[in-house]
Amino acid sequence: MGKLQDKVAIVTGAGSGMGLAIATAYAHEGAKVVLADINAETLNKVEKAITEAGDTATSVTADMSKEDDIKNLVKEAVDTYGSLDILVNNAGIMDNFKTVGNVSDDLWNKVIAINLTGPFLASREAINVMKDQEHGGVIINNASVGGLFGARGGAAYAASKHGLLGLTKNIAATYGTFGNIRANAIAPGSVATNIGNSITDPDPLGGQAIAATGANDSPMGQPEQIAAVAVFLGSEDSNFVNGDVIKADGGWTAR
Repeated sequence: MGKLQDKVAIVTGAGSGMGLAIATAYAHEGAKVVLADINAETLNKVEKAITEAGDTATSVTADMSKEDDIKNLVKEAVDTYGSLDILVNNAGIMDNFKTVGNVSDDLWNKVIAINLTGPFLASREAINVMKDQEHGGVIINNASVGGLFGARGGAAYAASKHGLLGLTKNIAATYGTFGNIRANAIAPGSVATNIGNSITDPDPLGGQAIAATGANDSPMGQPEQIAAVAVFLGSEDSNFVNGDVIKADGGWTAR
């Protein structure tokens, strides 16, 4: 029996990278996984791979910056499997390391919408399901070391990830302390995913700032290593862990 046997879990950004690894690991551990991503083609490939391996998954195409998509995602999970036990807010984008003086309104709004408002909306929908369940639920926010420091991303990215950690702690301090919904966050460092392909126009000053942190020779993790942390946080092994932020950066920020 897996660590997440028969749990119902939503994983956003499940079409690639850390989301793909988390969804696959969850399914392998016995969860019924609802895969969410904006890219229907890659999402269907992930669903096929999981089900062909004998595990359980269904997919819902969703733009995590759109409230209607998020409401539909949670509804589909409950309608399909009857409950919602785990929400993994993983979907996120970067911002080309743009500094405050150079970030456009459009970029700022897009990053905040996907990295912070999306997880807020998804958490709200999930909480209103989980709070009425006898067994409650778990919310896991995949943040970043950029949410702990000032130069591990641009202004919008850093602000969004700092905000996501605050959201995590608020949920933990309310619904976790006085209820049965735990919330924790993962703060990955450098991880080998395709998100780096979005860095097409890096800001010179922002790039200089992140280089000064030692990012160019920071340890490089694999998505599966982040997925292992997400399995722990979603399982009963972590039933006394609430409101925490687990850094998974290979020691980069310990230097």
